[in-house]
Amino acid sequence: VPCSAILSSYLLGERLNLLGKLGCLLSLVGSTVMVIHAPEDEEVTTLEEMTSKLKEPGFLAYAAILLALCFLLIFCLGPRYGQSNILIYLAICSVIGAFSVSSVKGLGIAIKGFFAGQPVLQNPLTWILVITLVASITTQINYLNKSLDIFNTSLVFPIYYVLFTTIVITTSIILFKEWVTMTVVDIIGTVCGFLTIILGVFLLHAFKDMDVSLGNLPQVLQNEQPAPVTRDDKNILIEVDNSSIAPEDKPKVFMLCT
Repeated sequence: VPCSAILSSYLLGERLNLLGKLGCLLSLVGSTVMVIHAPEDEEVTTLEEMTSKLKEPGFLAYAAILLALCFLLIFCLGPRYGQSNILIYLAICSVIGAFSVSSVKGLGIAIKGFFAGQPVLQNPLTWILVITLVASITTQINYLNKSLDIFNTSLVFPIYYVLFTTIVITTSIILFKEWVTMTVVDIIGTVCGFLTIILGVFLLHAFKDMDVSLGNLPQVLQNEQPAPVTRDDKNILIEVDNSSIAPEDKPKVFMLCT
């Protein structure tokens, strides 16, 4: 994320204001906190164990929700709001990323089994994982390129990193049931990290058009519009009446006795 922000500013002429830099920092801190407090993966060494994990009702329901959300973003929200909202295309990439990471995990197990002499090529799960990985990566690259063509590079990569990290950690927790071994401290740390990520994304996206830097920060804080002075009808009437009198003919003292 910092590399993409720095390179886009130097190579593409894109600017990331002070609030955007702070949003990147908060996003990195939140993601780091989530990774630190995330429990270790459950040991899965064979494709049979991976198959049993993928067939569990909890993961099947989660995968169905992700697929429904992905189709909703691609066919309904994408054509309507994709050109104006940066979160649409990046959400598609992040949701699809859950399937790509799971496929890579399974293919890693298959490759180890292949070199160990196991008949992994005869296992249909191997080819299902290959097809899923190719389809998910192709979709991710497609929509990531669309997002880069429309929006600022220094905004695309931090938001994509945050969304992708959140989806992947959630998928790993559900697939390998890591939440069972999580302590109270890890749960609190994960929630705090997620809230920090949300704050970072908000600062990065909501104030992207503001020209705020360390140099002009005092001027931005001082350039506040003065509050309008409300005047009653008596003051307006006196001003209108006095405007018709020449400056030299205006009375020096005006008294109203009742």
